[in-house]
Amino acid sequence: MTETDDAYDEPLFYRVIQYAVAADRDVVTMVSGNPDWGPPEALRDGLESYADSDPRDFQYPASEGLGALREVIAERRNVDESRLVVTNGAAEANYLAMAEAIERGSGSEFLLTDPVYPYYPGKATMLGGDVTRVPVHDDGHVDVAGMREAASSDTAMIVLNTPNNPTGTVYSRDAVAEIADVAAEHDALLLVDEVYDHFDFTGRFESALTLDREHVVVTSSFSKSMGITGFRVGYGVFPDHLVGDARARHMLVNVTGSRPAQAAVANALQETPPSYYESVRDTLRERIDAFTDALDAAGADYTTPEGAFYVLARFEDFPGTMANVERLIDEAGVAGMPGEAFGEAYDDWIRFALCTDRAAEAADRLAAYFDDR
Repeated sequence: MTETDDAYDEPLFYRVIQYAVAADRDVVTMVSGNPDWGPPEALRDGLESYADSDPRDFQYPASEGLGALREVIAERRNVDESRLVVTNGAAEANYLAMAEAIERGSGSEFLLTDPVYPYYPGKATMLGGDVTRVPVHDDGHVDVAGMREAASSDTAMIVLNTPNNPTGTVYSRDAVAEIADVAAEHDALLLVDEVYDHFDFTGRFESALTLDREHVVVTSSFSKSMGITGFRVGYGVFPDHLVGDARARHMLVNVTGSRPAQAAVANALQETPPSYYESVRDTLRERIDAFTDALDAAGADYTTPEGAFYVLARFEDFPGTMANVERLIDEAGVAGMPGEAFGEAYDDWIRFALCTDRAAEAADRLAAYFDDR
């Protein structure tokens, strides 16, 4: 396991994107999970209808979220509406939960997986917490025994993300339940970020909400599932004894969220058929197959995602450093994320987001590049 106490580390996403934009050639950008598929038609319909609303509907919604949206989320997630806070994306929901973990006063340590989405350790250090990273197993699955060994009386929160970014692993319900037990044993909270729940290719994903534990917070958003990262509509499901503080912090930081965006999402949730989500998954399956086939041709090691839409690839004698990512942009015309951005466990790897219809072209460019080296 590794520890870090670096505060305010800036994720490398912006640096890579800026470098790719400034490149003196065509670049297939596979840096961020920014969907290229269109939103549900019902979302567009909801926006159009909202444009003709009464002026009163252009004012503040309830701070905890638009009633119609909270109602449909509560019904779909089988939770009491009173436990829901609609937030500025899953990012804010995670922040609210992590702030609550610190304020409880039961510790200051955040246990994270390695690799990990870099915004989690960034939030932890911003809140004055300490970060301990526990490497995952070789297959990307969370190391329950490692988490148990790392946990202590100073552990404030354990953070999981499933389906996982960047490994693409779908954690089993049993593994999440065991880690919930670890958190409970140390009077810590467990945060489970399920933002990629609609991108499960295994059929095995089960929400941590089914555990019904008093110290578990579950977060998600519609940014990825509906292809609307710019709308910033997410939510957190908090235990009864924590939701009041989460609402108060949300109100102080944001007052409330965007009413039109919430109304459009509520309409989309009610009117969008399951075929929309399956169509997106089918598209991603095709991209994964095409991309990994070309990686085979390049002689690369790679992960085949069980969920989400990222592939980690490792090329011989080409570690996943920022310098090598820049080299791929300049010489191959493909932009990915350096593995070192996610921790030490996969620092030899490069992560590619399959949010582009040029994924197969990008893989062919990589194959040609490494064939010529």
